[in-house]
Amino acid sequence: MCKRSFVYDNAMPAQDHPFDIKALHGLSETEAADRLRAEGTNELPSAKRRGIAVIAIEIVRQPIFLLLAAAGSIYLMLGDRGEALMLLGFVFVVIGITLYQERKTERALEALRDLSSPRALVIRDGQRRRIAGREVVRDDLLVLSEGDRVPADAVVLSANDLSADESLLTGESVPVRKTAWDGVMEMLRPGGDDLPFVYSGTLLVQGQGIARARATGVRTEIGKIGIALEKVEAEETPLQKETGRLVRNLAFASLSLCGLVVILYGLTRGNWLNGFLAGITLAMALLPEEFPVVLAVFLAIGAWRIAQHRVLTRRVTTVETLGAATVLCVDKTGTVTQNRMTVRQIFSKGEFCEVVESRGPLPEAFHEVLEFGILASEVDPFDPMEKAFRELGDRSLARTEHLHPDWILVQEYSLTSKLPAKAHVWKPPGRDAYIVAAKGSPEAVADLCHFDPAAREDLVRRVGSMADDGLRVLGVARADFIGTAWPEQQHDFEFVFLGLIGLADPVRPSVPEALRECNTAGIRVVMITGDYPGTARAVARQIGLEPVEAMITGDELERMEDSELRERIKTVSLFARILPEQKLRLVEAFKANGEVVAMTGDGVNDAPALKSAHIGIAMGGRGTDVAREASALVLLEDDFASIVQAVKLGRRIFDNLQKAMAYILAIHVPIAGMSLIPLMTGWPLVFYPVHIMFLELIIDPACSIVFEATPEEADLMIRPPRDPTRPLFGGRIVGLSLLQGIIVLLITLAVYGVALYRGQGESDARALVFTTLVIANLGLIFTNRSWSRTIPETLRSPNPALWWVVGGALVFLGLVFYIPFLRNLFHFAPLRPMDVAIGLAAGTSGILWFEVLKLFNGRRKRSKG
Repeated sequence: MCKRSFVYDNAMPAQDHPFDIKALHGLSETEAADRLRAEGTNELPSAKRRGIAVIAIEIVRQPIFLLLAAAGSIYLMLGDRGEALMLLGFVFVVIGITLYQERKTERALEALRDLSSPRALVIRDGQRRRIAGREVVRDDLLVLSEGDRVPADAVVLSANDLSADESLLTGESVPVRKTAWDGVMEMLRPGGDDLPFVYSGTLLVQGQGIARARATGVRTEIGKIGIALEKVEAEETPLQKETGRLVRNLAFASLSLCGLVVILYGLTRGNWLNGFLAGITLAMALLPEEFPVVLAVFLAIGAWRIAQHRVLTRRVTTVETLGAATVLCVDKTGTVTQNRMTVRQIFSKGEFCEVVESRGPLPEAFHEVLEFGILASEVDPFDPMEKAFRELGDRSLARTEHLHPDWILVQEYSLTSKLPAKAHVWKPPGRDAYIVAAKGSPEAVADLCHFDPAAREDLVRRVGSMADDGLRVLGVARADFIGTAWPEQQHDFEFVFLGLIGLADPVRPSVPEALRECNTAGIRVVMITGDYPGTARAVARQIGLEPVEAMITGDELERMEDSELRERIKTVSLFARILPEQKLRLVEAFKANGEVVAMTGDGVNDAPALKSAHIGIAMGGRGTDVAREASALVLLEDDFASIVQAVKLGRRIFDNLQKAMAYILAIHVPIAGMSLIPLMTGWPLVFYPVHIMFLELIIDPACSIVFEATPEEADLMIRPPRDPTRPLFGGRIVGLSLLQGIIVLLITLAVYGVALYRGQGESDARALVFTTLVIANLGLIFTNRSWSRTIPETLRSPNPALWWVVGGALVFLGLVFYIPFLRNLFHFAPLRPMDVAIGLAAGTSGILWFEVLKLFNGRRKRSKG
C-alpha cells in the first residue's frame, strides 16, 4: 500500500514547509504573457521546417522536370528558342502549383504539431487552467498527476505519493520518489530518491503534487541534451508503399517504351534528335508523378480536416485505417456520458435518500456519510465525483458540525488496482485521536470493514438496486486511530461502514444519434466500463445499445479461456466491472476475430490496449499523457460523436483518394495512346512536350485540390466498413479507370483519323484532337467527382477549386488558339466554329456512357429499396 506522511492544514500554512498550497495564486495571465514573449515558448529544437527554396529544389529534381530540361535542350539544338522558352515558362507555372500543394500540406502538418503539444494543468489567477505545454513559463504553478509528462523543470511544493520515471534523462528504469522542497535547496541534476525536483519530459508514474516551474524550453535538462520530442512526423503508410511500387513499375515500363520509341524513330525516320523528343514526350505522358503528391496532400489535409472536428490525428497512418474500423470499444464515463457527476442517492443504516435540490435540506441521518465522503476526497478536488461531494456538502452541510475547515490532513493512503479505495487521516484540533475517512468501490470498502458473507450479500443487493437506476456507486467508511506509528496499509484500521453514495452522470445528447449512424454504417459499438452491470445496462438502454441483457463482467472475463472469449464477444456488446488491464485482452480477442478495432482510454493502465488497437483513441480532456502517447487519435473534446465524425471523414478521404487515383490513371491512357500510336502507324506526331505540360496544368491541381475538397457520397455511412486488406487499386477501380481512358482514347483517335482522312492539315488535325482531349479531361474530372451521382447532381455541392481549374483551362485554351505567338508554339491552326463544336461533342461523348451507368445503378438501387 502506498502511503505518504505530510501536514496539510485547511486554514493555516502546513507545518513541515513554508508553503500554504491552498493560498497559492500563481501568475496572472498578463505576467505569463509577458514572460512568454520575453523568454520564448516552452519548446525543444525540432526538425527544421522546409522553406520554399528547399521545396522548390526538391520539385525540380523530380523526373518530370528533368525530362522538361532535356526537351528544352533539344529544342535549343534545333534552334527553336520559342519552344524552349515556353517549356521553361511551364516549369515555373508547375513549380508554382506544386509549391502551393506542398505548402498547404506543410501548413496542415504544422497545425497538427501545434495541437499535439503536450497539455499542462497550471494555476493562474488562482484558477486551474489546462493550457498547451508550449505556453508554460517560468514560475508557473504546475498541477502534477499520475500519468502526466512534466512540462518543465520545476521544484515540488507539495507531494502526495509522487514518483517519477526519469529514465529518459538518467537511463535508470526504476521510478524515484519525490518530496516537498524546503525552500533552500538549489536545483540539482536528475537522479536518486527524495529530491524535491521534477524534470521536463519525465513521466509521473504515481501520486499528485504541486510544483513551480524553474526552467522551460532549451533551458531544461532535456533541452540541454537537445532531444526533440512530441512531433507529428510524416510516416510512410501502406498506401504510400503500394503507390511507390506502382510508380516504380510504371516508370520502368515508360522508360523502356521511350527507349524503344527513340530507336524506332531514329531508324525509320532518320532524325535522332526528333526521336529523342518523341521519346521524352512519351515519357512525360506515361510518368504518373501525380500519385505521390496526391497521397501526401490527401493524408496531411485529411488529418487537418479531422482536427477541425476536435479530433487530433497523432499519426497520419490512422487516416487510412479510420474508414476500415469495424468495432468501436468506448468507455462509458466521459465518452458516452458527460462526466459531470451529481449526487442523486445516499444509503445509510438501511434507508435510501433521494437527493433533489428542490426538496430542501439533506436529512440529518445522511449527513455523516456525506461528511466522510468529503473527508476522503482531496481538499481541492479535481475528480468530478469528489467535486459532486463538495458541492452537495457546501449546499447541505453548511452551518453544521459536519464540515471541518480547521482539521489537519496528516496521512493519505492512495487507491491501487488491487484495492480501489483511498483513505485520509485527519487530526482534529484539541483531540488525541485521529479520524480516518475512506471511500472507494463498495467491494473494496466492504473488504476494509471485514464484512461477513451475509453483510456482503446485503451490500450487493443495495448496490445493485442503485446501479439499476444508472448510478455510479461508492462506499464510505470511517475509523478512529490513536498513536503516530501509521499502519502500512488501510486494512490495519478498524473501519466502520457508513453507507453508499450514488452519483448520476447524464448521457451526452449526441450519443444516441451517433450510435444509430454507426449501426447503419456496419460499425459495431462496444461499451466497456468499470461500473456495475446495472449501471452499464441503464446507460446502454438510454443510448439504444443492443443487446443489453448479454454482458461479460471482469470476473467472468478472468475465468474465460481465450477461445471462449473470442466466441462470446461475437454477440456481447456490454462489458462491466472491467479493469484497465483487461482491456488489452478484449482488444486482442476482437483482433483475433478479424475485426479492425478502435479503443478509447484515458489512464496509464489503458496504454497497452490503446497501443494494441488498430486505432487507439485517447481522451484529451481527462486523459493522461501516457494514454495520449500510446494512441493514434486524441479527442480534444471527450465525446463519442467526435469519434463517429472522425470515422466518417476517414471514409470520405479514402473514397476521394480512390476517385483521384482513378482519374489520374484514366487521363494518362489517352495521353499516352495519342503519343505512341501515331509513331507506330506513321501518322504525324500529335503531341510535343509543350502539349503534355498544358495537360499537366489541369491534371495536377484537379487530382489533389479538387478531389480532396469533394463532399462525401450520400451512401458513405450506409456502406459496410472497407476491407483493410483490399488495395487502393483493386481490380474494379483499375478496370473502371482503364475503360474510361480507353473510350476517350478511341474517340480522340477517331477524331484524328477522320481529320487526316478528310485532308485537313497536320496543324488543323492537332488542334482538333487537342481540343477534344482537353474537353474530355475536364469531363473526366466532373464525372469522377461522384460514382453514384450524375454531374448535374454534383454541381449542387460547392467546390470553388473545381471552377478555378475549369475556368483556367478554358481561358488558357482560348489564348493558345487565338494569340498567334502561342498558336505557333503549340503547332496549331486556327479553330473554326465547327471544329469547336466537334471537339466539344467528341470530348463530352467520352463520359456519357458513365453518366448513363450512374442513372441505371441509381434506379436499380431505388427499386430494391
